[in-house]
Amino acid sequence: MVLLDGKKTSNEIKEELAVEVAKIKADGGKIPHLAAIIVGSNGASITYVNAKVKACEKVGFGSSLIQMPVETTQEELLAKINELNNDMVVDGFIVQLPLPDHIDEETVLNAVSPNKDVDGFHPANFGKVALGLPSFIPATPNGILELLKRYKVETEGKHCVVVGRSNIVGLPMSILMGQKKYPGNCTVTLTHSRTKNLTEIIKTAEILIVALGRPEFITGDMVKDGVTVIDVGITRVADETKKSGFRLLGDVHFESVAPKSDFITPVPGGVGPMTIASLMQNTLKAIDMNR
Repeated sequence: MVLLDGKKTSNEIKEELAVEVAKIKADGGKIPHLAAIIVGSNGASITYVNAKVKACEKVGFGSSLIQMPVETTQEELLAKINELNNDMVVDGFIVQLPLPDHIDEETVLNAVSPNKDVDGFHPANFGKVALGLPSFIPATPNGILELLKRYKVETEGKHCVVVGRSNIVGLPMSILMGQKKYPGNCTVTLTHSRTKNLTEIIKTAEILIVALGRPEFITGDMVKDGVTVIDVGITRVADETKKSGFRLLGDVHFESVAPKSDFITPVPGGVGPMTIASLMQNTLKAIDMNR
């Protein structure tokens, strides 16, 4: 069993990006700048955004953190997005999800300029991804591809089962794994909570990508020997033995699944760090998109 170490791999990517940024700076070019908008005071969201800001510092990017109160209206948020769309200093920006209930998420994400949409959520970018055209690939799926590539996981001709159909992970992941390139060239089955015979389908997977949001849903008896497992899920559960008062669990029961796996991601330290590294890669790419 090989552990797909996202933390180690993301640090390698950040080091590579730092070298590129140093060269840009030496040549007198524009230093990439990432902005992040957060509405409200969701603890997990603040943690994620702060991690992204720290990653910017590590690679030499400029960054801006825009914190807006939970009472912010949709119109006020859209005005801030429009401001960033037209800000020549900002190459890319993200709107941290989830948003307060009174704000329509789809309207907000559609308002982000496709050329600055480093999260890869805009329909224009999603469409390009589906057609295999150059675009911003959503950060989490792109991070997964990078992890498979760097660990040289064979994907051609494999049966890839994706569990979860979200627009952020599951759906784009199913498209990317079926495309005619590496990593890819898989036969893909996209499943979800309403899929009949879900366990039977999962047992046929040679590559299993799980983004369901159900802690430890996948157990050892549900997978075949030699499977590659990508666990995208991350859920906080109460744990009084921890200083934080909680621990993080993935969608996969690691202890029972790992012994049957050829490759597997841990939680935490697997897909999460790769998502941030991919966001940095997209921000660097955004400089060319906005020329």
